[in-house]
Amino acid sequence: MYVLGILLNAGALVYAVMDDSPLFAVTFGVIMLYLGLRYRMVSSS
Repeated sequence: MYVLGILLNAGALVYAVMDDSPLFAVTFGVIMLYLGLRYRMVSSS
């Protein structure tokens, strides 16, 4: 589920950058970082 969320956010991030929406791009970037950290924590335990 985390990988799917990261992929969907990556697509949204690319779209936000192409649409020239920096606030959305930063938001999707932060969400991707959070999901990546959570995935790492879940997979290591």
